[in-house]
Amino acid sequence: MRNLVTGATGLVGMHVVLDLLKKDEIVKATFTKNSNFDYINNLFAFYNKKTLLKKIEWVEMDIEDVTQVYHQINEVDHVYHCAAIVSFSKKQRIKMQNINIKGTANIVNACIENKVKKLGFISSVAAIGRKGNNNIYSEKNSWVDSSDNSYYAISKHKAENEIWRGIQEGLDAVITNPGIIIGPSNWDRSSTSLFKKIYYGLSYFPNGSNGFVDVRDVSKSIIELVNSKVSGGRYIVVSENITYESVFKIIANNLKVKYPHKIATKNLLSIVWRLEAIKCFFTKKNPQITKETVRTSIQKNDYLNDKIIKQLNYKFNSVEEAIENASNYILEFK
Repeated sequence: MRNLVTGATGLVGMHVVLDLLKKDEIVKATFTKNSNFDYINNLFAFYNKKTLLKKIEWVEMDIEDVTQVYHQINEVDHVYHCAAIVSFSKKQRIKMQNINIKGTANIVNACIENKVKKLGFISSVAAIGRKGNNNIYSEKNSWVDSSDNSYYAISKHKAENEIWRGIQEGLDAVITNPGIIIGPSNWDRSSTSLFKKIYYGLSYFPNGSNGFVDVRDVSKSIIELVNSKVSGGRYIVVSENITYESVFKIIANNLKVKYPHKIATKNLLSIVWRLEAIKCFFTKKNPQITKETVRTSIQKNDYLNDKIIKQLNYKFNSVEEAIENASNYILEFK
């Protein structure tokens, strides 16, 4: 099979590329002018698969450029759409609209035009929508407009709508909704930045819980689904629903540092995100803590993974295994 992987230097994309190459499949991997190849070089070295790097067919592709997208998806059997902007900053909203929504529409249209056999889309549990605190979510949940939904969640929900539109037009596609993804990557990026905060002495933990998953499961599950007879479905990809306190402790133990031991109250977090907003106003940087991330961190959200377990007889790595893998990488490449 000939495969195209978008966002191939991102956390998920790198693992999808690696797993496809291990299956001796042909891989076209997209990059942009801002891509950092050190990330994928380090990752392949970490897994002792550096010899596979030479098998990657790198192609530059701006997902907003319709012509480039159509050209690169030509003569491809499967497309794994991993590219996305994950941000909770208001300054990134236009970028998320262009990349997450319009970019996905371009991918869908190109897949239809080029008669791609199947599209696998990496979405997020955020796209399922949230309805406040203490809720249990499954693939059956319908989107509900709510202030509990971040703009990132809205952008992924609308991106999923583009996939469903493509399915209505005859495209064979499948969607996965991962929880918070844990995996080896540069610790200044995405969820892996949490490891850096804990390593340098984070004292507080939020009193909420969420669904977490090993990046290796995110990659393995989408590849299995794309190569299966499953069509037109969405699948929650979550290993465990676990408290942030437990996750923080496991990370600290693996990094061999003191674990956060104080509860971050709602009032304290409200002060923190406001101070962060003021700081970023002057530094022009994107905030690491926002009103949206604070709201999510104090909620208790559970996600059911029964569907993919039954469909594929799937067995997830534990959160502890995911954290151990990521920690080993970080200690080697930080």
